[in-house]
Amino acid sequence: MRKYLLPLACLFSAVTFVWAEVETEVVIGELANPTGVAVNADSGDVYVAESAAGRIIRIEDGKAVDVVTGFALDKYGMDPTYDIGPLGLTFLDQNHIVVSGGGKPDGEDFVAIYEFGQKSTADKPVQKLGPLPAEGDVKAEGNFYGVAVVKLDNVDWIVTTANGDDEKGWLAAAEKEKAKFKPLTRYIATKKATKVDAPAAITISPRQEAVVGQMGEIATPGDSLLTFYDVKAKKLLMSLPTGLSDIVGLAYSPKTGRLYAVDFSWHDPSQGGLFRIDAVRVDGKQAAKATKIVSLMKPTALDFAKDGTLYITEFGEGEQGGRVLKIKAGL
Repeated sequence: MRKYLLPLACLFSAVTFVWAEVETEVVIGELANPTGVAVNADSGDVYVAESAAGRIIRIEDGKAVDVVTGFALDKYGMDPTYDIGPLGLTFLDQNHIVVSGGGKPDGEDFVAIYEFGQKSTADKPVQKLGPLPAEGDVKAEGNFYGVAVVKLDNVDWIVTTANGDDEKGWLAAAEKEKAKFKPLTRYIATKKATKVDAPAAITISPRQEAVVGQMGEIATPGDSLLTFYDVKAKKLLMSLPTGLSDIVGLAYSPKTGRLYAVDFSWHDPSQGGLFRIDAVRVDGKQAAKATKIVSLMKPTALDFAKDGTLYITEFGEGEQGGRVLKIKAGL
């Protein structure tokens, strides 16, 4: 374990920085609960899961252009609840986007791959992964919040967080075999490993670990964890408290290698925002220090463009208060 912790610390900076004021620019507004954002590394185009509108959009000249439509809608959360449909986004390659879903009842939600150039609707993906119905005493799965693609031994894996079975807190995964992915399976029971509920955010580290934000209980402040998993070995490598309340998005800067998170802060949205997470030692133990970069109203996801520009989705306030924000390269 000690041999692992020391190299991992290189992914963070333990130095305290004094940051100049960070400015956000509104790319597009009047969206209905945007929950996912992904930037095409080749074209720089920005794609957004406008969850409560049941669609995936591409932003062109400040306007929303439909890419995939017709997703079902469901309710998520409690006090308050929100309308949700498609949730997470990531690129499989330059021609395919992966969408994780939450618009159906547990046991019916699925993850889907869409090809650009198709006349796309939610029921016409290239491949559908899932659903994961109940199996014996294991509950039905659903609300696939975050999704990521990791390459292990030159084989692509799709890994998604799931919030259906709150007793297990699964990561679900599918391995590619030839031109298609194998069936989606329950893969790692994160609550059993960490004792904290609700895996939500997911990204891939430079070392190819799955980095997951365990959101914790939405009524409990400060209980989110930052966790690292070896996907192939199905193994928890490290779990760190962060002091954040509801980590729902994670991303590494392509320019600095630093890790950033967005905190929805369900219990008190005024505390939400974008945070930089640094590795520190407290009482001789590895810990994560979260430094607020900018306040945000119910942020839900983030992704970096290749040049370091950061895009963030937030619910904002009201039914059409959702926005996509941009922060210039430099983080």
